[in-house]
Amino acid sequence: MKLKRYILAMFLAVGAVPAFAEGNDGLLSGETMNYIGYGTIVAMLLLFIGVMLVLLRTFKTLTRILLGPEDLKEAEEEKLAAKSQRKATRGNLVNKLMSLRPMSEEGSLIMEGEYDGIKELNNPTPAWFMVLFYVTIAFGVGYLLVYHVFKSAPLQYEEYRNDMAAAAKEKAAMLAKSANLVDENTVKLTTDPAVLANGKSVFTTRCAPCHGDHGQGVVGPNLTDDYWLHGNTIKDVFKTIEYGVPSKGMPTWESQLTPVQISDVANYVKSIHGTNPANPKEPQGTKMTEAGPAAPAPKTAMKIK
Repeated sequence: MKLKRYILAMFLAVGAVPAFAEGNDGLLSGETMNYIGYGTIVAMLLLFIGVMLVLLRTFKTLTRILLGPEDLKEAEEEKLAAKSQRKATRGNLVNKLMSLRPMSEEGSLIMEGEYDGIKELNNPTPAWFMVLFYVTIAFGVGYLLVYHVFKSAPLQYEEYRNDMAAAAKEKAAMLAKSANLVDENTVKLTTDPAVLANGKSVFTTRCAPCHGDHGQGVVGPNLTDDYWLHGNTIKDVFKTIEYGVPSKGMPTWESQLTPVQISDVANYVKSIHGTNPANPKEPQGTKMTEAGPAAPAPKTAMKIK
């Protein structure tokens, strides 16, 4: 009777959920309806489990009634016998794995000799240990063939050198990438011979047609005197090279040169200041010192630099 009541209550609850949820004018909110739905599902699962337990118990009861006491006793004995057999099988497997002998055969394993009343058994080495031992031998032979005979894999020192070489390449790539991040705000003045040599190479190829091989000035202004049109600091020179002065014929080099090349050229331009090359072009712009502007160039020499 109780089971029938539970089933009837569950059907009523499930049927009530859609009735409350119909339309937008339901008596309960959507969140409440979700909780009710989840609760209904859980209750139905619990009910299903309860029904299965009741059925199992009923099946056992019917089995006892139909078989009778003697049949039940025989079934229990068969069950115990099967359990004992499984236990014995597991024991035999463990004995084989550990190379153990039954206790009844222990007397045949006693070694000759006795020490302080203690006798020693001549137990064989366990099978698992022998298997592991032979595996290590096979591994050693394979290692010898792979690393020392056929040399199909690098030894640890060679592997270390390979890793260091790969790390050096990654470091160089990272440094090159970091160097290319330089701009007019982070460029630094340097007298590094390698930097100046690279800057001179780029200057000779790209800048000499307008500024002369030695910076004496051709179409462009003289880069070796004290007069500057767009500032004389390393940042000013870098910015002028990078963005150019298109209105005066100075091209923009940021799309043709890398930031490192622009930095090298700017440092080279700073390095040739005061070299006094032959046939210099007349001064242009404002005379600059390290402290700042000093005096403008003569009006007769005012041209765009």
